[in-house]
Amino acid sequence: MPEGNDQNALVLFSGGQDSTVCLAWALEHFASVETVGFDYGQRHRTELDVRPHIRERIKALRTDWASRLGDDHMIKLDALAAISETALTRDVAIEIAQSGLPTTFVPGRNLAFLAFAGALAYRRGIKHLVAGMCETDFSGYPDCRDDTIKAMQVALTLGMDRRVVIHTPLMWIDKAATFAMAQEIGSDPFVDLLVEETHTCYLGDRSRRHRWGYGCGTCPACRLRADGFAKWKAEC
Repeated sequence: MPEGNDQNALVLFSGGQDSTVCLAWALEHFASVETVGFDYGQRHRTELDVRPHIRERIKALRTDWASRLGDDHMIKLDALAAISETALTRDVAIEIAQSGLPTTFVPGRNLAFLAFAGALAYRRGIKHLVAGMCETDFSGYPDCRDDTIKAMQVALTLGMDRRVVIHTPLMWIDKAATFAMAQEIGSDPFVDLLVEETHTCYLGDRSRRHRWGYGCGTCPACRLRADGFAKWKAEC
């Protein structure tokens, strides 16, 4: 198996706002970009359903992006839901649990995602992983912390005896800055794609269209996105 190619990247692509911005970022920085999604028995499949539409619209935005965007992969990790009692895998109220973490925290999820993405990247000859973890708007999730990601990078590099680099372009910015980054990378057409196509609502609601996109408008993910969009617009 050849060493990972410095010009290739694999993006952990959920179909949400953050991972879509990361995909555009990767298309700007790497010659060839593949995507991977995870079906882990989540409470709804809305994000998974919008993924192919987003990929097609991104390719239609720019010819250079179309030429760089390669294969998409879907990995089934439903065992994660089987051992998780969380608001993202069960019909459980979204609130703060006794642990002090939100009930939307799925223990081990990002660790499993990165481990499987690393294994896929190894097989595909890819050195760089790109993911949307963010310590600014991370809701207290310990597996979104920069220290966690750095530790996983070391573990993957050691465990596969090959250099793995994990990029987290959104790690130190909030949702308003994420919209600003999207505007800088792809201008208004890409921001329009984010609003119309991506999905981050915890409840999977696409029946209501807001200025910032589709969602229930009341769950923490919707409120975070709405507040970020409003702040970005105010600062434009």
